[in-house]
Amino acid sequence: MKSLHYSPPFLNAVKWFNYVKSTLTVSLVSIILISCKSSPEQSAAAPPPPVLPVSMINESSETTFIEYPASIQGAVDIDVRPQVSGYLQSVLVNEGAFVSAGQTLFKINDNPYREALNNAKASLHAAEAAILNAQLEVDKLTPLVQNKVVSEFQLKTAKTAYKIAQANAEQANASVASAKINLGYTNVKASVSGYIGRIPKKQGSLVSPADQIALTQLSDIHEVHVYFALAENDFNSFNKNYPGKSPADRIKHLPAVELVLSDNSVYPLKGKIDMIDGQFDKNTGAITLRATFLNASGTLRSGNTGKIRLGLLHDDAILVPQSATIEMQDKVFVFALSKGNKVSKTPITIIGKSGNNYLVKDGLKSGDQIVLSGLDHIQEGQVIQPEKSTDKAASLKLKN
Repeated sequence: MKSLHYSPPFLNAVKWFNYVKSTLTVSLVSIILISCKSSPEQSAAAPPPPVLPVSMINESSETTFIEYPASIQGAVDIDVRPQVSGYLQSVLVNEGAFVSAGQTLFKINDNPYREALNNAKASLHAAEAAILNAQLEVDKLTPLVQNKVVSEFQLKTAKTAYKIAQANAEQANASVASAKINLGYTNVKASVSGYIGRIPKKQGSLVSPADQIALTQLSDIHEVHVYFALAENDFNSFNKNYPGKSPADRIKHLPAVELVLSDNSVYPLKGKIDMIDGQFDKNTGAITLRATFLNASGTLRSGNTGKIRLGLLHDDAILVPQSATIEMQDKVFVFALSKGNKVSKTPITIIGKSGNNYLVKDGLKSGDQIVLSGLDHIQEGQVIQPEKSTDKAASLKLKN
């Protein structure tokens, strides 16, 4: 016979009480933990606004510079070529030497030309003798005609022979002069003062006026011409920005220009634009201008390269430092300060440079304030604390 397990009613009540007690304890502990976790004393404090330097933008008169690639040529650059053929007897100068106008540079063997001169002189003497002979014939026949001893026709024939003899003498005289010129051409002289270039032909070489290669080059560089080109848009701006009714009138009012050498140093003397080409180059679409610089020291040489720096004055210009700008997607921005010291990323339009500053056309006006540095650490709409200036002026005037 099986025995039955029997639990009294009061024991079930005790178990139920213990279960409810444990559940309430767990819930209370959870509430306490959540309350402790979200306590304000444990939360991190909000950081203060960053302190950044701010400048007020002012308008001023500024000059911007645009640089154009340029090539340099001497005032006179010529090829020295022989004007007669012959063997090069002597080379009387060194490469790179300075020579004076009229100085002999090369000597061509002159023996053939000296003999040609002697032959021309002999022909001249023969012609002069023929004149005398014809004159004697005229003198002889003149009284005979007057006395009707001979016919007048014979006298006319004699006078005609006399004129022919005079013409032959003049022709012989011209041959002598031509022979003297050719003999003089055997001395190849400098037509201007300047510097000698390379000398590819050496002593003993056969030279001719038909040679493709010149004996040398001669450069007069007491002043140099610097050529540079403007594209069509730049030339249109050039005409608008500089006063003058015509190119010649405009040239008179152009400011002096600077020459930047290949090592980025600036040539100490300023030059003057003195020529504007009459037409655009069909191949490049550009027009050529020329500036002239004095070069007494001989620092500049033909064939040098550099850049012409052309200045343009802007009245009421607004400048901002390049360091106060950021570039994004081919656009330039500044952080302008608005009400409540909030910063706003503002696009600006740049039309030039002046030193380390941008010249601004649109986007800013006089009196606006911009953040000068720390741009990488601020965002659109962020509040900043402008850095206080110890200067008496409330704004910074930007200069080159």
